[in-house]
Amino acid sequence: MKRIALLTGIVIVSVYGVFAQIVDPVKWENKSLKSDDGTVEIIFEANIDMNWHLYSQYFGEGGPVRTTFYFDDSDKFELIGQPSENPEPEEIMDEVFNITVKYFSHKATFTQKIKLLTDEAFTLNGSIEYQVCQDDKCVYFNPDFKIKVDGAEPAQTEAVDPFSPKVDLTESEGSQTDGESKSMWGFFMLAFVLGLAGVLTPCVFPMIPMTVSFFMQGQSSKFNSIVKALIFGISIVVLYTSVGLIVSLTSAGADFTTGLSTHWIPNTIFFVLFIAFAASFFGMFEIILPSGLANKADKQVDKGGYLAAFFMAFTLVIVSFSCTGPIVGVLLVKAAAGDVLEPLIGMFAFGLAFALPFTLFAIFPRMLKGLPKSGGWMNSVKVVLGFIILAFSLKFIANIDQTYHLNIISRDVFLAIWIVIFILLGVYLLGKLKFSHDSDVPHVSVPRLVMAMVSFVFAIYLLPGMFGADLNAVSALIPPKSAQQFDISKSQLISVSGIEATEPTTLCEAPKYGDILHLPHGLEGYFDYEQGMACAKKLNKPVLLDFKGHACANCKEMENKVWSDPAVLQRLQNDYLIIALYVDDRTKLPENEWITSSYDGKVKKTLGKKYADFQISKYNINSQPYYVLVDTDGETLVEPTGYDLKTENFIQFLDSGVEEFEKRK
Repeated sequence: MKRIALLTGIVIVSVYGVFAQIVDPVKWENKSLKSDDGTVEIIFEANIDMNWHLYSQYFGEGGPVRTTFYFDDSDKFELIGQPSENPEPEEIMDEVFNITVKYFSHKATFTQKIKLLTDEAFTLNGSIEYQVCQDDKCVYFNPDFKIKVDGAEPAQTEAVDPFSPKVDLTESEGSQTDGESKSMWGFFMLAFVLGLAGVLTPCVFPMIPMTVSFFMQGQSSKFNSIVKALIFGISIVVLYTSVGLIVSLTSAGADFTTGLSTHWIPNTIFFVLFIAFAASFFGMFEIILPSGLANKADKQVDKGGYLAAFFMAFTLVIVSFSCTGPIVGVLLVKAAAGDVLEPLIGMFAFGLAFALPFTLFAIFPRMLKGLPKSGGWMNSVKVVLGFIILAFSLKFIANIDQTYHLNIISRDVFLAIWIVIFILLGVYLLGKLKFSHDSDVPHVSVPRLVMAMVSFVFAIYLLPGMFGADLNAVSALIPPKSAQQFDISKSQLISVSGIEATEPTTLCEAPKYGDILHLPHGLEGYFDYEQGMACAKKLNKPVLLDFKGHACANCKEMENKVWSDPAVLQRLQNDYLIIALYVDDRTKLPENEWITSSYDGKVKKTLGKKYADFQISKYNINSQPYYVLVDTDGETLVEPTGYDLKTENFIQFLDSGVEEFEKRK
């Protein structure tokens, strides 16, 4: 029997640190505070990341960039004096510039007084120029801000993030927050279900009676037994959550998600690991961790006491890892494509579900009588997980294929493999396919029959996708329709009832990169910002900047579920010129198109890095999808938006952009 020690968690955590870079170490908030005397204080609060410092407004010239506030001219107000600072900045002699400079650490507050010249509410616009530094790096920023000032009320306090394009000063802010909350709860529930699935694996399930008996033997009281059981359960949650904490701390950089999602090295590592786990689950070989680690923990268990409960939990986590490792891997890889809180929340939910049965059975040992006995059904659980992990592994190869334009695994080939996998899974569940460790299946139980039916139905659902169907339910997991080789449903221009649909705007010239990049649903557009903006100016049309990625699951879901709506398509076809900017594309740029980043000082040599830098520098955000409506001069028309599956919200977003564009003509 072969033994392979695959420390998946360590591999994943080590890969996470490779791609981390800094976006902006300063997080700004503002408030406008009105006084009864007709003046208003505009307060800028800067929260500065640890080990960084922000320079003051006031010290001698000839040194680093001082923080400076610029207010657009307006007849609504006039400035009163210069902005004040709080607290007192630190002073230090800068040996490079040979002058005394002042800077803030951790937090700084800047206050500018203005005199109101109107009773009407208005928006105060401007920008901030500043530089932040640490020991070996300095970064320059110049973001815009917008602050609402209500001139009609006697007093007003408002706190928003003036630099995050996600902020919406209308009703849409609440809906977006609700969407993010629902998404996080959905991820929590997914992780919880995966934790329960981990308990049913052959490495874990037989340990329940053994573990519970440990808590019941030699206990002086029922109370001590319950306390140890609770320590045991909490320890499992802490151990798994610690993995999520490590991932969260190493994944906060701007290019982390795109690097991890698209670079061929981590994707290849994940693919090989998942294939190895699938082969192991099918019985080809056994994956175990080094026995020395578990033996050391066992010695601590033998010492007894409350500390023994922790080491019992530690032993269980180590021993179970050969079965739970791939499940944890799926969870962390999914989290890598989202918010940095997801690894922490996901691993907490996984550990909670994993610890729950052990803790409950330890507190209420009589419940053990209701547990089914270990047997062949447990190997079936393992094989089913093997099929699912095998299907999931294809996503990593698809990421490489799309990002590097290898054209090896098209959407139809991907779906064909999935269809075969889930048909074989259904056949296995019916007992018609056996692996080396499987027991005979004299009859098919009702649960197996139901699961087999689900597997066959899913395979049939995937079949139309071979010919170009959208497959909205799994659109985030499979390659986009632009990667389809055979598509009998090539989009035709859609006539919407009650709306006259016209031919799409003819492009000014053939789009650069049009041979490798494509828009969904037959839409036309550009993939180069300069070329697209030149055409927009010529046609005098507003522009939809679509920041997206090959490996962006939310981008695919938006395009399949929102962009496919006839009313949305009609507006995209007729009202806008689309410029799709891929932030993860690996196409090399000619040397004369290389750019030097304004936020990290590095030279960007690929198409994706160029537009990832553009999104961060221009809009101070690095999440996708991200939609910005601009006029022919590149000025933002309305507040940008992101992932939101409510079609009516996206329609309103597009319509408001057209209205604002018409006003500016």
